[in-house]
Formats: sequence, C-alpha cells, structure tokens
Amino acid sequence: MASHAGIGRGAALLLAVASAAGVLTGCSVLDAGLDRGCENTGSRVKELESYGILDSRPEGTVVPQGFKDLESGCWADSGDASVYAERTYVFPGDKAEVTRYYRAAAERDGWKAFPASGKSSTAEPSTDLCFTLGKEAGTAMLDVFFLTDKILDEEEREPGPEFSSGSGYRVSVTSAADGSTMSCAD
Repeated sequence: MASHAGIGRGAALLLAVASAAGVLTGCSVLDAGLDRGCENTGSRVKELESYGILDSRPEGTVVPQGFKDLESGCWADSGDASVYAERTYVFPGDKAEVTRYYRAAAERDGWKAFPASGKSSTAEPSTDLCFTLGKEAGTAMLDVFFLTDKILDEEEREPGPEFSSGSGYRVSVTSAADGSTMSCAD
C-alpha cells in the first residue's frame, strides 16, 4: 500500500517536470488547465456568424478585393479570449450615410447603442458606432468603424481599388469566449 508521502512526492516530481517542460518550450501546462482560451469556441463563432447585421449593408456597398466575405474566429491576448465575426465593406457615398444606416439597422435588431464611443479624437462627433446585445451566452458587442491607413498597415492589408472611390469600413460582432460581459467602454 502506498503512503500519502509517496503520492505527494510523485505529484511534486510530476509538477516539477511539467514546469521544466514549460520553461524549455515556452508553453505552460499549468496555464492550459486554468485558461481554456480559444479551446472549444467553434459553436460560439458560428453563433456570431449568424447575426444578420453582418449581411446588412447600404445599397451600393461592395466587398473590396483582398478581403473575404466573412472573417471569423477566436483570438487570445493576455489571458482574455474573444470570438469574432466581421465583414469589411467599401461604400461609395458619405460616411454619415453609413452611420445612419447601421444605427437604424442595429436598433431595429435590438442592439443597444453605447453613447459617444469616444473613438474620435476630433471635435466632431465620432462616425464609429458601438452597440451591445445581451444573450444567454453573454454579451455581444457590435462595432462599426471606418478603416484608416494606419489600421490597414497594422493588419498588413493592401486596400483594393475600391477604397479610392469610397469609404472602407468594418462591421464586427465580438463576444468574450467565456461568455462574460463585454462593453464598448473597454
């Protein structure tokens, strides 16, 4: 019969080996058990892909070259994991028209507008929009924002020819992978 001390030493040895493996590989076995990250988030991603607001767009809007119709997945950063589904469009008209369109479409679908997203650093009101929608699996956040050269550079994306004749923008639905609450203020 094994003693409790023998079991404890065995567990301590296993813990030491796991920790050493983590140091050598840059991965932590301990963290993997505590933070699932993007593991098993496929159904959450599919749920976000189904939101009708992603397919809704003003007449004349196009999907620019070099961008997929729908981009979705999960990303983890600093221990927080988020699932997302988004579309990138170019509209040949005025940004204000895009803003009016999505404000009305989002509110019609039950999204709650977040007052003054604060994304604009100018004295003008922001043309970017942010909404939230509470669901059983957590809060979803809808973000509609205009693309800048800086954003495209950071993403290492080349704007297609459509960008020269209109305003590029993105419609993005995001949710915390663990179902916790998200806010436009974050």
